[in-house]
Amino acid sequence: MTPDAIDRIRAWLVAEGLTAESEVDLLYGLCAQLNAAGVPLDHGLALIDTLHPVYEGRAIRWRRDGREENPLVEYGRTESDDAQANWQRSPFFRLLQSGESELRVPRPMQADATALSRMNVENQSDYVAHVHRFGGLGVIGEMECVYSHWTTSAEGGFSDDHLAALRAVLPSFALALKSMSLARVAATLVRVYLGEDAGQRVLSGNMRRGVADPIRTVLWFSDLRGFTRISDTAEPGEIIPLLNDYAETAIAAIHGAGGDVLKLIGDGVLAVFRADDPTDATARALRAAGAFSVNLRKLNERRRAEGRPVTAAYLGLHLGEVFYGNIGSDDRLDFTVVGPAVNEVSRIASMCRSVEQPMLVSTAFAEALPPGAREHMVSVGRFALRGVGQPQHLYAWDPTAMP
Repeated sequence: MTPDAIDRIRAWLVAEGLTAESEVDLLYGLCAQLNAAGVPLDHGLALIDTLHPVYEGRAIRWRRDGREENPLVEYGRTESDDAQANWQRSPFFRLLQSGESELRVPRPMQADATALSRMNVENQSDYVAHVHRFGGLGVIGEMECVYSHWTTSAEGGFSDDHLAALRAVLPSFALALKSMSLARVAATLVRVYLGEDAGQRVLSGNMRRGVADPIRTVLWFSDLRGFTRISDTAEPGEIIPLLNDYAETAIAAIHGAGGDVLKLIGDGVLAVFRADDPTDATARALRAAGAFSVNLRKLNERRRAEGRPVTAAYLGLHLGEVFYGNIGSDDRLDFTVVGPAVNEVSRIASMCRSVEQPMLVSTAFAEALPPGAREHMVSVGRFALRGVGQPQHLYAWDPTAMP
């Protein structure tokens, strides 16, 4: 492989790292160019850990023979015994333990390592694994390196020139893959911690303090019934799992109906359904409320069977004007909604306890409902809400009449 060919591949990798979004295209393009330049690759694999609440990392795979295989796999945590055992048998673990950056295993290959055992079945003649480590501030959580392995079925395996070519281009490949992964990590973090819409706004550059847009929205505020009593009486180790279980029931329902969760406040959930079309937004909020009720029932059945504490929830829904944007200081901002309507929806939710209803909606919300749903709203009275200037009617609804 000539120096000019190596330079061309490096330049291509840099350009892809700056502009591309697909790790699969990156690996496929590299393998195609290496093969065209005379490096006889049959398989290529790259692994990089990430920051994600569910997945530990991503594996990108390429095969020269075109056999059907998922080119991108998001792998779970390796804390389980089986996953740990598989990882500790892998060539990558050997590299991690030895501190070396390359491991070559020509035939005959050791059958105790999963990847190497598979190669024997597929008649590969040579295998080389690499690790490209990050350092200092380049390490983010468990994202501390890029692993890769490469195989060939060519007679005699990889030549010294082939191995030299891989060593020359793989640092650029690792850097490009890291660049793509960091962009994905940033998107994941803002989505998980800020919500889908707020996260997209922040990533698009909306980060100046005091910049907030007036929007009309349906507001959702829910919290758990009797949480203080539960937290005082339950085992300490039960509190976080309980909050996680009940938050999941609300979040799944809200996201399933196109809403956006803005905050988890202890046992409370604040969410919005953008109301460019108020009738559509209120209908979606009702669908979410119905799903929330179903989710709660199933969760409580499961937790009772496990002998764990159970509870119910109160929910308030309101339609109003809010300011949506950055609040805080120059070095600590919160992207959220503010305005009287936010206070009102929390007060509406708190009234559920007084009138013994699991859910209450405001007059503004009820009036914006589709006609069929509006007919099933029943006033429970006119109330002066704490911190709210004007008393208003609150309405209860029948979940079985969900539009």
